[in-house]
Amino acid sequence: MHELTLAESMIDIVERAAAQAEVSKVTRVRLSIGALAHVESDALLYCCEVVSRGGVAAGARFEVDRPPGRARCNACGQIFVLESLAMGCPNCVSHDLLVLDGEQMKVVEIGVA
Repeated sequence: MHELTLAESMIDIVERAAAQAEVSKVTRVRLSIGALAHVESDALLYCCEVVSRGGVAAGARFEVDRPPGRARCNACGQIFVLESLAMGCPNCVSHDLLVLDGEQMKVVEIGVA
């Protein structure tokens, strides 16, 4: 389950940011996990709750935004919503695509007490 490793990395980012800001309690963490990132949101949220126990984010509310995938077709230039990496261009059916969005995994907001 790679969600546990991702959760450990996310909590490390949160704890370093809290230490840098001299904050002792994190109440909310908002994550952005793109629809193409191959991450199960529920599993990641559970892992974040487990990994954060005993730290500054213990008991924090974890939220996940799931921005959709977007791609540009290198053959015809069409920009479209990419629902999976196996999808072809809806305009010309080419699979020569540049993924523009949807693969990110990042901490976008940290709420503090």
